[in-house]
Amino acid sequence: MENKTKVIKGVCAAVAVIVAVVFVGGVLGGGDMMYHILNRGSLGPLTREDVTYKNVAAPEATSKDGTVNASDWAETYPYIVASMGANSKNSYVTSYLEEDPYLVNIYEGYGFAKDYGSARGHEYTLEDVHKTLRPHAKANCLTCKTPNFAKLVNDLGVEVYSMPFEEVEAMMEENVSCYTCHGNDAGNAGQITITHSYVNEALGSNAAKIDPATLSCGQCHIEYYFTPTYSETMMPYHSVSEMTPEAIYNYYNTMVLPDGTVGFADWTQPSTGTRLLKAQHPEMETFLSGKHGKLLNCADCHMALVMEDDGTVYHSHELVSPLENETLLSNCATCHEGTDVVSMVRRLQDRVTSREKEVGNELSDFKTALADAVASGTKTEEELDALRAIHREAQWYFDFCYVENSEGAHNSDLAFSCLDRAEELVREGMELLG
Repeated sequence: MENKTKVIKGVCAAVAVIVAVVFVGGVLGGGDMMYHILNRGSLGPLTREDVTYKNVAAPEATSKDGTVNASDWAETYPYIVASMGANSKNSYVTSYLEEDPYLVNIYEGYGFAKDYGSARGHEYTLEDVHKTLRPHAKANCLTCKTPNFAKLVNDLGVEVYSMPFEEVEAMMEENVSCYTCHGNDAGNAGQITITHSYVNEALGSNAAKIDPATLSCGQCHIEYYFTPTYSETMMPYHSVSEMTPEAIYNYYNTMVLPDGTVGFADWTQPSTGTRLLKAQHPEMETFLSGKHGKLLNCADCHMALVMEDDGTVYHSHELVSPLENETLLSNCATCHEGTDVVSMVRRLQDRVTSREKEVGNELSDFKTALADAVASGTKTEEELDALRAIHREAQWYFDFCYVENSEGAHNSDLAFSCLDRAEELVREGMELLG
């Protein structure tokens, strides 16, 4: 079976029930979130109780903007910084436009029809955003590519998002790094700091209800949009219960724009006239709504505990699939003893990928038929608007699944339900087209 070779960020199947002890300190608008590693159970051959964080003063920042970067922390945390560098091994890029040519048609009129490839490791974020063929007139495209951008927004305000891309890009110094998840305190005493201001703005006090080891990743591995006023990156919800594709779709549909128009759209497609939404990469939303999100956090399945020869125990910051790491994979045996977890998850991902191709091609055919109806003038504007509404919703549900990078491993039930809903809408639209 042909398989879409996305970078797998899938979570292994459920681990034993874990009791999370999280202490949230400070004010969410900039306060610190303390992630305590105690009483979380056995994680492979090591436990979180084996990890000891150093409580030391931050070194002097060498970055021009005052960000304490990875090289500044290398003497204090040599193993962690070295493991971060290992993310450069994730360097291969697959063109989804070549693997799934129908994407060019359904994304017509948007940048993803020009360039859409698999994400590489965090060591390449600035290089990749610089090289992409997708237009990026504004600096908001740098939001999750570098900690220097988050620092700039925190220092100067949301006006930074609408500054010219090239002007702000020239100020950036480092790929995703320590400041992104720890601020300038870089993990002292296990501290996680949410540095992107839009997270706290969107979630408010509800941010405390999400494990910081998940929310730190969820600063970027989420669905988001750019606000019409400042082009600011923003989450389309205010709580975990509002992170479903249905609730997010309703959020966009009921948004009142500055000109009084109701309903947000990323672009209007030239051939169909449909005001479409472009889903991003809703990993956190998908994960939290599934069974694994109730037991685990992102670090449990993507950051292995490692012991060095000198006895140092730490979370590796080489972010990997649990299917490709024996330490992480051993966690799955707690609930799946005797199961070939790798084969089980790969089969699931193959099923999701096959279904994506099936529904994606059906969506592409519907889009072409709708474009033909617009061009022929055989439908009234009222009839076309009804078809456009179906088109908008079908593409939203398809895209929500397609762009989520676990291929169903984070939440297979949600993946299949999104694809089923998209297909149902496509067939309704085709029936109306006759």
